[in-house]
Amino acid sequence: MAYLVNVTARAERDLALVFDAINAVHSDAALKWYRGLKEAILSLEEQPNRCPETPENTRLRNLFYGNKPHIYRVIYRVTEKPKQVDLLHIRHGARQKFKRSEVK
Repeated sequence: MAYLVNVTARAERDLALVFDAINAVHSDAALKWYRGLKEAILSLEEQPNRCPETPENTRLRNLFYGNKPHIYRVIYRVTEKPKQVDLLHIRHGARQKFKRSEVK
């Protein structure tokens, strides 16, 4: 049974910031990469528990996307009842660990 992928307002803002940061409007390669990121996020509908737990909080998981040095980290929570994946935050992999106040 598939999980519902819920994109929070924070994650939606993060996606918009990534889109701007990689200049996807003016680059076909960047737009292709961005679309791949969105496909990877939607792939969480099936087997969302396949990704590792975050070091900051074992109730959250991370999906890593991209190649060094351009790896992005998608932080999400899986709820079994109802079967839902809450996309919480998207950040560049080189950034420092997040604080609890950043992800709710």
